[in-house]
Amino acid sequence: MEFQDAAEFLRSHDQFLVLTHRRPDGDTLGCAGALCHALRRLGKSAYMFPNREITETYLPFVEKYFAPVDFVPQTVAAVDIADYGLLPLGFQGEIDLWIDHHASRSERSPALVWPHKAACGEIVLELIEALLGKPDQEEADLLYIAVSTDTGCFCYANTNADTFRAAARLMDSGAHLKEWNKLLFRTKSRSRLKLEGLIFSTMRSYRDGAINVAVVPLQMLRDAEATENDCDDISNLAGLVQGNRAAITVRELPTTPPRSKVSLRTDGSVDASLVCARFGGGGHKMASGCEIPLPPQEAAEAVRAVVEELWP
Repeated sequence: MEFQDAAEFLRSHDQFLVLTHRRPDGDTLGCAGALCHALRRLGKSAYMFPNREITETYLPFVEKYFAPVDFVPQTVAAVDIADYGLLPLGFQGEIDLWIDHHASRSERSPALVWPHKAACGEIVLELIEALLGKPDQEEADLLYIAVSTDTGCFCYANTNADTFRAAARLMDSGAHLKEWNKLLFRTKSRSRLKLEGLIFSTMRSYRDGAINVAVVPLQMLRDAEATENDCDDISNLAGLVQGNRAAITVRELPTTPPRSKVSLRTDGSVDASLVCARFGGGGHKMASGCEIPLPPQEAAEAVRAVVEELWP
């Protein structure tokens, strides 16, 4: 689907419910909030699905868009959701439009999917421009949060020239660059700092530091007195090691039987999406994830074995 096709789809429908993915990050939440706001500017009824996993960092930006209990949607849009398995907890129903920057093994239609975009926020920005000419300040703020968080404040390898052009357009529309950069990238709780220390002190390295593995059991979170809000972006810590080429981060989930969430970041020499596909996950070549029904140490070894197998 092209942007004008998606814009026409949105113009011709109403009563929107916009979905974000499980364990939502700034990209999915910023996109959903901005899309709701833009649809309301078009005179549509639009709400976000009240994702129960939103952390306190992002909740103030999006809770005003939550659907009331008695809202009955006619059109459901999913933003930044790569697969059916990532639909938010508690949602049941069909998807009428997928908006995403992830390639997927599942058939998703109709869909506005552009995998070369660094963040889904770039796609929603172009879609809003097709609908309304340009974003207003509220949409610019939300989309700046989306784009900046999904690129690590424009430091990740997925950042490209189009990403910077999108950020410039958002700044021209009034995005509060200084406030969001300070909040999202230059402020950490004491618990987060303690958690980082525990992660670094227990990290294991292989292949002379080319592969680094961080395992985060539930006890580590308790020792750091950390909440889910303190865990944002911890999947990138292992990649800070000098010489790193593949960073594996494994978090124990509070489930019975044991289950672990895996995030894999690489420099592209090993295709992260192929590794995670072995375990039913996916994503990008350099950033992918999956969940494995194993305790965290065992899950880490299982993923490292596949990384070693596919190592060039």
